[in-house]
Amino acid sequence: MGEFTLELNDDQKQVRDWLHGFAADVMRPAAAEWDEREETPWPIIQEAAKIGIYSLDFYAQQFFDPTGLGIPMAMEELFWGDAGIALSIVGTGLAAVGVLANGTEEQIGTWVPQMYGDANDVKVAAFCSSEPDAGSDVASMRTRAVYDQATDEWVLNGTKTWATNGGIANVHVVVAVVDPELGSKGHASFIVPPNTPGLSQGQKFQKHGIRASHTAEVVLEDVRVPGHCLLGGKEKLDERLARARERAKTGGERVKNAAMATFEASRPAVGAMAVGTARAAYEVALDYAKTRVQFGRPIIENQGVAFQLADMATQIDAARLLVWRASWMATAGRPFTAAEGSMSKLYASEVAKSVTAQAIQILGGNGYTREYPVERMHRDAAIYTIFEGTSEIQRMVISRAIAK
Repeated sequence: MGEFTLELNDDQKQVRDWLHGFAADVMRPAAAEWDEREETPWPIIQEAAKIGIYSLDFYAQQFFDPTGLGIPMAMEELFWGDAGIALSIVGTGLAAVGVLANGTEEQIGTWVPQMYGDANDVKVAAFCSSEPDAGSDVASMRTRAVYDQATDEWVLNGTKTWATNGGIANVHVVVAVVDPELGSKGHASFIVPPNTPGLSQGQKFQKHGIRASHTAEVVLEDVRVPGHCLLGGKEKLDERLARARERAKTGGERVKNAAMATFEASRPAVGAMAVGTARAAYEVALDYAKTRVQFGRPIIENQGVAFQLADMATQIDAARLLVWRASWMATAGRPFTAAEGSMSKLYASEVAKSVTAQAIQILGGNGYTREYPVERMHRDAAIYTIFEGTSEIQRMVISRAIAK
């Protein structure tokens, strides 16, 4: 495991520049159109698949980068391009991480390739955890999975919400309750294979931002999945539940549940997405401030504007450093003793909101129009403080960690 470094190596720089080119040449010109259409940008996902950006190989390569910086670097560049389109490209990754974190090698080999399809026939996947009455409060989840011993099948019933790619996915990863007595410790994750009867798309949400990314409810009515679709397998689940019951009796320590393990791993990545959006808005504002002339001089020569840009630049760098530190720690196997993963996500997402708002202010009336991209970036940035654990939840996680 390498030492922590802030210098990208030559391979990483090459990947960064390649992603930046795709973001600048393919994503940006299409961003406004897909935001207006509020539809999944299939042609752009296909372009990404053709050159290898939308593929398991690419994400695996970044995921196993020994410095830990592969994923945050990739996320920052893609989300610099456009958050809605980028989420359509990376949304499958959350389901893939769910399988990588909890699945057996056989399950990983079987299901993850089906999440992506290939360049001629692209597919997407969905990770379904949130419910209408259980967003941040995963313990109040109601979707049930009941084992039918006679057929070696699990029967799933319930409604999931806020599922990226929900209903349009080839493969759905569904978190469900197997033992309601154990609260969040009684959860397990299941693969719902393509075209399984009983799974349907509920309401598709019309959103404030990230509108090119499909978000919908997923309804599960007597959905039967084979026993081998339980991530990790039944033996492992039975052992885990037995341990949890034992601890519940003795009032022992908390056990991580499957959904939380996925979120823990993905928080710094979400922080990197927020950094990308913030950086994009900052660059537009900086460029505008240098070229917009008022009262005979560029507006950047006014201290009121220059100082705002100075703060924006500083906050973006600080956010990136937190994200890189957390990503490096995760790869190095260092525990998040002070909730460093949550810190990175909390700070970067708050920075994205404030920087995009300041960018609108610097552009003045122009910033408020759709002719300039900062109003879209501001709408997109609002999601970062909400999904994958709200800012309030991150603060709760951090405060618990520092109070120990």
